[in-house]
Amino acid sequence: QVQLVESGGGLVQAGGSLRLSCAPSGQIFNIPIMGWYRQAPGKQREFVAGITKGGTTNYKDSVKGRFTISRDNAKRTLSLEMNSLKLEDTAVYYCNAEGAVTADGYARDLWGQGTQVTVSS
Repeated sequence: QVQLVESGGGLVQAGGSLRLSCAPSGQIFNIPIMGWYRQAPGKQREFVAGITKGGTTNYKDSVKGRFTISRDNAKRTLSLEMNSLKLEDTAVYYCNAEGAVTADGYARDLWGQGTQVTVSS
């Protein structure tokens, strides 16, 4: 079964930058919406940013102006450029493909395994 694979997490000082990437492990024919979510210790998973196939973006208020989401429709990949990172951005970040159509012809929501982002003071 196709999975999403994230990369690019790590440890960074407050004010620094990181770039997250996400790519499928197999063939996906169409992904209407892709997004990034995050989950901090002891908290619920929350929406961070999303992007449609046409390029329309949406962001959590607290990351607007600091994070930029982008996608490559041909490669079915997703990225998140994170600048001016804050301590409260520390979380496991997950890639999501909503309504992804895979080789079996079915549409399903796919999630990555998560990548840790830690912002230190």
